[in-house]
Amino acid sequence: MKSVWFYIYNIIALPLLKIGLYFLSLFDKKIRTGIKGRMRLFENLILNLTDLDRSKKLIWIHSSSLGEFEQAKPIIEQIKRNIDINILVTFFSPSGYNNSIKYPHADIISYLPFDSVRNAKRFVGLVKPSAVLFMRYDFWPNFIWVLSQYKVAMFIVDATMSDKSKRKLPIAKQFHTDLFNNFLRILTVSEKDKEGFRDFNIPEEKLAVVGDTRFDRVYQKSINAKSKSLFKSNLFEGKKVFVLGSTWEADEEIILPAILKLIKNDEDVVIIIVPHEPSMERLEELENTLKGNSTIRFSYMNNYKDEKLILVDSIGILLTLYYYADVAYVGGSFKQGIHNVLEPAVYGIPVIFGPKNKNSQEAQKMLKLGSGIEITNKTNAYKVFRELFSNEEKRKSLGNISNNYVKNNIGATQKIIYEFSIIGKR
Repeated sequence: MKSVWFYIYNIIALPLLKIGLYFLSLFDKKIRTGIKGRMRLFENLILNLTDLDRSKKLIWIHSSSLGEFEQAKPIIEQIKRNIDINILVTFFSPSGYNNSIKYPHADIISYLPFDSVRNAKRFVGLVKPSAVLFMRYDFWPNFIWVLSQYKVAMFIVDATMSDKSKRKLPIAKQFHTDLFNNFLRILTVSEKDKEGFRDFNIPEEKLAVVGDTRFDRVYQKSINAKSKSLFKSNLFEGKKVFVLGSTWEADEEIILPAILKLIKNDEDVVIIIVPHEPSMERLEELENTLKGNSTIRFSYMNNYKDEKLILVDSIGILLTLYYYADVAYVGGSFKQGIHNVLEPAVYGIPVIFGPKNKNSQEAQKMLKLGSGIEITNKTNAYKVFRELFSNEEKRKSLGNISNNYVKNNIGATQKIIYEFSIIGKR
């Protein structure tokens, strides 16, 4: 029997969502790309399915976008190593889909169709998954209800639920209570997140704390990064390297004056600035801001002559750049929310960030441990920078805390695999 929420969602909420989506597509290129990308979704899916050995079971893993897919990768790769099974990967966002289309460990990569009963029934009927893993938070009601009707085992992985989540507002809470109880297991990042899901009257046996696969992912990537050579051997010997990762203009307004003061007072410091979007315009703006100081772009490093400031004009190398760092600053924390603090922490270095860090449980934990340091203004920033770069013992002590924090939280992937390993044996 369908719940009353099925009718409320499909008769009222979903039509409004669709109208809003198509209206926003008039102004948002990303939304237009997502709509266009789905035009031949089912035709492409059918063609791709014909190439599969359908005698094997299939696990479907869904991520909203690229960030969530990074969390899924350790799970996918571990499954592929242990079980002879097909893997279907889907995305809601075009940024996730377009940047992952050549991912070698998935058998099929597809957009998720827009949520409707018809699309859900057609998609699930074609795919016939043995199990579905939804990464973090991107699960769509009609797909959940149809998968439940087909009796497919469903998991939420790397699940988080804050006390202030909008899902806990009165009407939304009742709706999500109905939705969450369709899942076989909800695998949370922390005990606090597990407590958050208990508010939805979910049976205890459906909940388990397994940790966060982001720790496993950054650890794997850091091992690979150490084998890459972005700079000439011994280029920074005798130097102290400060990497500013994924910076926005709001970050740079605070940290650049402190950085310029730092390099005037410490001739051994080298700064590597990695803008969040290293477009030609952004790089030129940075060069104008830093005019009068010795700067060089990363792509011209063959001509390096001890410039103090290196501006990175490439993408996809930030995690490897952190390998060279003695200290890191993680951007976004003076704008909309901090980026990934685990990427520098895995190398055992202190991590600095701004006040907008509440979106990151990892940043909050590092603050408590002491290896994460919050700055709030230009004066405070220089004081922190100066202290860290003049005190090697403190840098190493805080770095050891970062390193232990990451290493002590590795292992979520294996716990997740254990939770649904029985699916592969059916």
